[in-house]
Amino acid sequence: MPSMHLSQLRRWILQSPPVEWAILHLRELLIGALRQGPIPQHVAFVMDGNRRFAKSHRIETVEGHNLGFEALARVLEVCYKSGVKVVTVYAFSIENFKRSKYEVDGLMDMAKIKLAQLLQHGDLLDRYGVSIRVLGQRELIKPELLADIERATKMTSRNGNATLNVCFPYTSHEEITTAIRNTVTDYSKPLPMQQRTFSESHIKHTLQSRHLSVAAERIRERSRSPSSRGASDVEDSTSSSTTLHPDSPPEDTLMSGKEVDVSDDTSPNLYPDPESITSAVLNAHMYTAGLPPLELLIRTSGVERLSDFMLWQSHENTEIVFLKCLWPEFDLWQFLPVLVEWQWRRKKNEEQERVTRSVEASNVRAKSS
Repeated sequence: MPSMHLSQLRRWILQSPPVEWAILHLRELLIGALRQGPIPQHVAFVMDGNRRFAKSHRIETVEGHNLGFEALARVLEVCYKSGVKVVTVYAFSIENFKRSKYEVDGLMDMAKIKLAQLLQHGDLLDRYGVSIRVLGQRELIKPELLADIERATKMTSRNGNATLNVCFPYTSHEEITTAIRNTVTDYSKPLPMQQRTFSESHIKHTLQSRHLSVAAERIRERSRSPSSRGASDVEDSTSSSTTLHPDSPPEDTLMSGKEVDVSDDTSPNLYPDPESITSAVLNAHMYTAGLPPLELLIRTSGVERLSDFMLWQSHENTEIVFLKCLWPEFDLWQFLPVLVEWQWRRKKNEEQERVTRSVEASNVRAKSS
């Protein structure tokens, strides 16, 4: 790790007008080159290393987090300028409440200040049409900070070109638990009258119940008539404790799968079929519902774990990259190689898929001939 004096010297050189001009133009050139290839539409960052950066540079921990926010501003501009549509950052874990009260209060105060800065100098958000969304357990946030968050989300809600998801405070376990709880709540509510269609399993169960109910009625009639004593044992065996609701719709209507008239007050409530709960249903209840799938997840500081972040959103095509640099040091020069490698892998996978489809098509033609 370079010393503080070396870092200051390097910063002084980089901020000199000629060097700054050259770096700016080189930066624009590189971002323009990136845009010529595929760009991940959803990128997530675990912003790790602020405290270690502060400790190694002998500055306050809160100042390390402040420098981390400046790094985030640099990275966001690179992302949106290169064509990324959604950026998700892990700003504060629910587990971070276990840290010292001094640090937690400092993080909350800094979040309040930075939100105010974004609203007052939000040229970056306005330039790229970025809307801010805060994902997590809002009930854990202080009321005054929560008011600023709601104001920030409301002021940027009309921006529709890109999205900044700030996970604060957040864990994936909490998100998944909330999604399951909300799904159970939705499936515990009766269907509205106009939406009461019958699933295949419900139709089958209803038809069986009707058959058993009719058979039981015939048995009762024969028991009252002496001439029906010799009925078949097969019919007797069809009696069951299963009873059909007396207002069940006609059989031909059930078989058609169409909506039926259940406006009768005596009809039972119908509920969504639990068998229809799929990963897509749960995905619709996640905080990231409606957003592109996560394609690239980056964590700094050399730690190789996800720390309960975006576990549901990390799918088979999500690339996870662990970098050794600390988050305040992260900029275009660390980000560029990651994007270039991601583009190379994506093009390689697309080429392999084209070859596979070509081979399969050739095999089909050979079999047909």
